[in-house]
Amino acid sequence: VSDASSAIFGYCVGNDVTERMWQHAGPQWSLGKSFDTHAPMGPWIVTADEVGDPHDLGLRCFVNGEKRQDSNSKHLVFNIWQQVEHLSVGMTLEPGDCLFTGTPGGVGAAMDPRQFLKAGDVVRCEIDGVGHIEGKMVAEG
Repeated sequence: VSDASSAIFGYCVGNDVTERMWQHAGPQWSLGKSFDTHAPMGPWIVTADEVGDPHDLGLRCFVNGEKRQDSNSKHLVFNIWQQVEHLSVGMTLEPGDCLFTGTPGGVGAAMDPRQFLKAGDVVRCEIDGVGHIEGKMVAEG
């Protein structure tokens, strides 16, 4: 953990875009997060020295302009250094590897009633000091 920060080049915004039907089709969540169009990220990489403390960044997600998630990176279940340490036990992290750190509360599957994305929805994810990405959901062909 003490060396993890030296392995971080920078930060960007990512959206893992989970397909819930596939996520729950088996015991592993990976397939529901692994479609070709999932996990957009950007709009650029902000270097670690520009970000400062990555454990105190505002995180927000909007669907069609409605705020669904509003939190801070200090509330991650595992901080970024712990995630690097944990993943390094089972795999070699190489320059250029990207880690998605998790999501704050507010996902549609946990709402009552549940709300799922549909074609035409616009999702905007943003992180203070890093930027934002926005994408329109399109039905699969």
